[in-house]
Amino acid sequence: MEEKNLLVINIGDVYELKKTHPCGSSQFEVIRSGADCKLKCMGCGHIIMVDRVQLRKMIKSVIKKV
Repeated sequence: MEEKNLLVINIGDVYELKKTHPCGSSQFEVIRSGADCKLKCMGCGHIIMVDRVQLRKMIKSVIKKV
């Protein structure tokens, strides 16, 4: 089975998400990748964990790809 919307998520990638963080920033850096991804807010440094399927829906654009 081939997946059409394949997105490889690596450590160090920076993504712009659709919704902004309460600090006002919408850019997040991936600091852990797996079934769940750990993201760090580029504005305030707050860390959140999101599952990979939900993260694919949240991404608006790629800022930096490693």
